[in-house]
Amino acid sequence: MNRTVFPHKLLPWLLVTPQLAITVIFFYWPAAQAFRQSMLREDAFGLSTSFVGFSNFRRVLSDPNYLNALQVTVIFSILVAFCAMSIALFLAVQAEKIVRGKGFYRTMMIWPYAVAPAIAGMLWLFMFNPSFGTLAWPLRQLGIAWNPLLDGEQAMGLVVAASTWKQISYNFLFFVAGLQAIPRSLQEAAAVDGASRRHAFWTIVFPLLAPTTFFLLVVNTVYALFDTFGIIHAVTGGGPGKSTETLVYKVYNDGFVNLIMGDSAAQSVILMVIVIGLTAFQFRFIERRVHYG
Repeated sequence: MNRTVFPHKLLPWLLVTPQLAITVIFFYWPAAQAFRQSMLREDAFGLSTSFVGFSNFRRVLSDPNYLNALQVTVIFSILVAFCAMSIALFLAVQAEKIVRGKGFYRTMMIWPYAVAPAIAGMLWLFMFNPSFGTLAWPLRQLGIAWNPLLDGEQAMGLVVAASTWKQISYNFLFFVAGLQAIPRSLQEAAAVDGASRRHAFWTIVFPLLAPTTFFLLVVNTVYALFDTFGIIHAVTGGGPGKSTETLVYKVYNDGFVNLIMGDSAAQSVILMVIVIGLTAFQFRFIERRVHYG
C-alpha cells in the first residue's frame, strides 16, 4: 500500500485545521458551555447565578414531565426511523423495476428532501387541518373524529407522518445506490435456481444492503432526535397535553420559553449523552451483524 508523504510536517495540520476549528467552535465549545450552565442556577431576574452542582440533573430526572418527554421521544424515534426506512426501501426496489422514465421517477422522489422541516410540517398541518384540510374531510366521512389539536394520539400520528415523509427521500437515495451496487448476476443465479423474487430479496439483496441499512439507522435515529424539531414546532408545539413533546423540544421549551436555563442546559447534556451512548451501542452491537462485501 502506498503511503502519502507530505513535503512538510506542518502541511497535514494546516489541512485539517479548518475542520478542527469548526468542530471546536460549533461542537466542543457549545457542549462545554451547556455543561457549565447545567451546574448553575439563575435568580428570578437573571441577574445572578449560583453553583448548584448536579442539583439540576436530579430535579430534571425526577420530573414527571421530563420522563414523559423521554417516553414520547422513544416512541416517536422508533416509528419515524422504521417507517422512513421501510417505505424508502420499498420505493427504491420498485424504482429499480422501472424501465422507462426511471430518471424522472427518481427525481420526483428526491424533491421532498429539499423542503425545510417547518414547511413540511405546515404542509401536513394544512392537509389534515380539522376545519378545512383536504385530507381531513375523508376521515370525517369515515366517521373518525379527526382533531390532532385535541387528540394526543392523532397528533403523534400526524408528526410521525410528516417527519417520515420528509426523510424518505434521503433514505431513498442511499437505498437506490446500494441496490445498484449489487451484482445482477447474483439475482439471476437465484432466479435460475428457482427462487422467487421475494425469497431472493430477503436472502440475497437485503443482506447485501446491511451496510447501507446500518448507516441509515444511525442517521435516522439522529434525525428523529434533533432534526424533527421544526416539524413538531410547526404542527403541534409539543401538544396537546405534551403528547408530542420530545426531549429536544422540551430543551427549547424550558430554555427559551420558560427561561429555566439551568434545567434546560442539564437536559441538553443528558440528551447529548443519550445520543452518544445510543450511537456507540449501534456501532458496538448492531454493526457486528453487518457484513461488508
